[in-house]
Amino acid sequence: MRYPRLLSLSQKVVFSILALTAFGISSVQAADGEQLLKESCSNCHQINTPDRASLTLQEKMTRKGPPLYFAGHKYQQPWLENWLQHPTKITPAGGGFWVNAVVVTDEGDEIDETKLTRHVAVSQEQAKAIATFLMTLKPYPELINEGEYTAKKIPRMLAAKDFRKFKGCVACHRDEKDFGGVTGPELYTAMQRLKPEYIASYIRNPTAWEPRSLMPNNHLNDAPIYKLMNYLNIIGGDLP
Repeated sequence: MRYPRLLSLSQKVVFSILALTAFGISSVQAADGEQLLKESCSNCHQINTPDRASLTLQEKMTRKGPPLYFAGHKYQQPWLENWLQHPTKITPAGGGFWVNAVVVTDEGDEIDETKLTRHVAVSQEQAKAIATFLMTLKPYPELINEGEYTAKKIPRMLAAKDFRKFKGCVACHRDEKDFGGVTGPELYTAMQRLKPEYIASYIRNPTAWEPRSLMPNNHLNDAPIYKLMNYLNIIGGDLP
């Protein structure tokens, strides 16, 4: 007759162990992710916050991949975990400095596909660990205004005209798979890929994030910034 009590006690022990394991799992994953990054990713990506004086044009031109030292501010973790398992091209001209893979012609910029490399895919477990660690990299909290953006429905046609004609974003970025520039990252998945507060902050002042950013600072106030973000929501499928 004492077995039920013993079983109940065992369950309590098991539940306690599970609770402690769950509590510590994020820190374990982050530690594993840091090790993976140092071993496999640091040759192409900068993962330690640099001295800003070292971020010269020459440094930018020799990059093999985008910097990751502020990834915690920048990326959405679910997207990042999926992308690491199934990597696709975000910037048509590749992850390095675009001029290294672009040929300028009379018909426009063309991509030399022989200059591009494929990003390695990792396992689900590795992706989780790497993404968990990357989410801890937040060196610039002063640039982020949490919760500043609220999605708002706007007319798609007018928003597209603003993006393409009035703001000129289409010169470097694509808002459709086969339409737009090739030197900047595509933006039709931007709202799934990037955190809204990072998008707003980067548009507001690109060189605050990257001293040698080639993106122009148009000194936009909040309203036109949010208008652009509403368009990104539309083309990303988050707004009708």
